[in-house]
Amino acid sequence: MLKMPSRAGTQFATMLLAATLAVTASNAALAQKKYDTGASDTEIKIGNIVPYSGPASAYGAVGKAMGAVFRKVNDDGGINGRRINFISYDDAYSPPKAVEQARKLIESDEVLLLFGTLGTASNSAIHKYANAKKVPQLFVASGATKWNDPTNFPWTMGWQPNYQSEGRIYAKYLLKQQPDAKIAVMYQNDDMGKDYLKGLKDGLGVKSSNLVAEESYEVAEPTVDNHVVRLKSLNPDIVVFFTTPKFGAQAIKKVGEMNWKPVNIIVANVSASTATVMRPAGLENSQGVISAAYAKDVSDPQWATDPGMIAYREVLAKYLPEINPADQSALTGYNMAQTMVEVLKRCGDNLTRANIMKQASSIKNLEQGGLLPGVKVSTTATDFSPLEQLNLMRFEGERWQLFGDVIDGRANGG
Repeated sequence: MLKMPSRAGTQFATMLLAATLAVTASNAALAQKKYDTGASDTEIKIGNIVPYSGPASAYGAVGKAMGAVFRKVNDDGGINGRRINFISYDDAYSPPKAVEQARKLIESDEVLLLFGTLGTASNSAIHKYANAKKVPQLFVASGATKWNDPTNFPWTMGWQPNYQSEGRIYAKYLLKQQPDAKIAVMYQNDDMGKDYLKGLKDGLGVKSSNLVAEESYEVAEPTVDNHVVRLKSLNPDIVVFFTTPKFGAQAIKKVGEMNWKPVNIIVANVSASTATVMRPAGLENSQGVISAAYAKDVSDPQWATDPGMIAYREVLAKYLPEINPADQSALTGYNMAQTMVEVLKRCGDNLTRANIMKQASSIKNLEQGGLLPGVKVSTTATDFSPLEQLNLMRFEGERWQLFGDVIDGRANGG
């Protein structure tokens, strides 16, 4: 005869089942959500260091544009329901100050990661510290080659095409157009300037003997006019300026004031902003200057109806109206923040520092609205250089004109 369970027994079994299901659900939830310091169900803390003051303050627009993107993301509901808490500090382009701010962000503010910290010297100063702490130093706003070293520095990754790649692209152009021209270079006496110079020399190969001057300047100098005068005295055919924006504008302006007419003037991409370099240098002095780009130029009429540029202008108009959209530094910050947002979305509920680096190092041909056609973000576990392609451009009238095809700047690239 089958014995039916008592009412009390049935209630106990029901309660036991409910408790078991609750524990199982709780464990599943815990298994799905993984957090490191700086992340929670409601927030993602991101730390940033940018020179809002000092000799490279023109780059302040980079950090401000990043903040604008994150404010829009928050207004749109955040990332997987979490708001971004973007904490951005000024280091005045001073490495000791960068160290102080990085320690504050990691040890006091307890951010999940550092993002878009700007400047080669500043990032060099915090490079080992961030890696020792195993805190992502992600999408560094500097084109130094050293950021692509996943074996020795697995927590650091660059973003923009590296300076050596860009230098090689200029060398390829000069070897094709002016193979026997005398070349004079002025460069910032730090890792950035030296990286650019190395790329140019490597690209020139045996023709590096064409370099008649390698003139360095210090970032603390108020003006580079005397350096430009020295270069002119050597009567080179080509003059190359590997500088930050303030000094790029000074150099181009001084060339014009001296009525010096070299065959070509080349300026680094980091100093190619129409708003902060070419116009301050004087449009009349900027005609014919050559540089290279990986991002669209918002002042270029060909992008007037481009969806990517429309989205960029809308973000700045609503969240950063005080900044001129034509400032290429602002577009740089916008583009970098777009990549950061994509990585965080891919992390889902696993917001550990290790997973952030895993997602950042597995991007395949990501297209972004602010990048030139053909330029895509790609990374692997052994290649921490997201962007490697650039397109040469020449300043004509009031804007840059692209010419030629997108060029791969890697040592073995096209």
